[in-house]
Amino acid sequence: MRNSIMSGSSKRWLKFAGTGRSLPKLAISSDELNKAHGLAPGYLQSATGVKTRYVCSTEDQIELGRQAAVKALQSAGVEAQEIDMIICANAVPYQPIPATAPALQRALGINDGACFATDVNSTCLSFPVALQFAQGLIQSEMYRTILIVSSEVPSRALPWKEAPAVAGLFGDGAGAAVLTAGDRAGIVASKFTTLPSAYDACSLSSGGTRFDFRNEFELFSKHSVFMMDGKELFRVTARAFGSFVDQLLDDAGTQRHEIDRVIAHQASPGGLAHMCKLCNFTNEQVIDISAKVGNQVAASIPFVLDYAFKQGLVSEGNRILLLGTSAGVSFGGLVMDI
Repeated sequence: MRNSIMSGSSKRWLKFAGTGRSLPKLAISSDELNKAHGLAPGYLQSATGVKTRYVCSTEDQIELGRQAAVKALQSAGVEAQEIDMIICANAVPYQPIPATAPALQRALGINDGACFATDVNSTCLSFPVALQFAQGLIQSEMYRTILIVSSEVPSRALPWKEAPAVAGLFGDGAGAAVLTAGDRAGIVASKFTTLPSAYDACSLSSGGTRFDFRNEFELFSKHSVFMMDGKELFRVTARAFGSFVDQLLDDAGTQRHEIDRVIAHQASPGGLAHMCKLCNFTNEQVIDISAKVGNQVAASIPFVLDYAFKQGLVSEGNRILLLGTSAGVSFGGLVMDI
């Protein structure tokens, strides 16, 4: 999917009215996890670069999302009842059926029939994909105030026994944004593309129709934890991601030095360093908090976006780049004027 929306093509743009983020109360260090899983001292931090991550103990996915949404609503000065659409942009839903968004609508106390609640799943790219959908809906005036929430609890399905260096990358968390129409902010250019040759490089295969719980219980159980082939992902991104970013920036008519901040998927500290080198961004341009919170899957981009706003790293008038990769394998990015 590829789309370029240049300045002057519409009077209605996408505006971040407010953002928010949330974390579980429990923070776990890599040292604690080394002890818990019988790993050598210092192993996980050396293997992953992640020092701490947050893990749900008393919270669930809906509560994390609700907390982030409430903060975004407060930031925007918007009441929950003013929302006319909710998009949950998660990699893993609360349950297969129904969608997660109606549960979030209920948790926010939004009345029956007051809004439409639906899900978008593009794994780690779910939030930027939802943003692109939201801009079209706001430009068409079908909806006025859209809430996007990405809430993830990867701690529920990590391969600690099979692949601890993969499991140690992840942390739970949520990010949210309230979107309205603006007269001078929005998506300048967007680009998404998929390389299905690496379809099996990231997977959580159970829970859908692939494995029959009753007739293939052993396969269902085996594939109920997340698995990742890091070498294959590295190969795919090293080959194609740099040129993908070149094309996106060309579509936007912008140069790298004109990007004030890169809001990237926080795959890992090593992954972000590799992206900087591959795409010729400076370390100062790319916000990296992955060592403090881990890879929060689809929540990582909106989480970092809110962090950037709250820390004064981005502000009105900036040009930012939302950028990432996802299982599938897909690449995606949005150049935005905020």
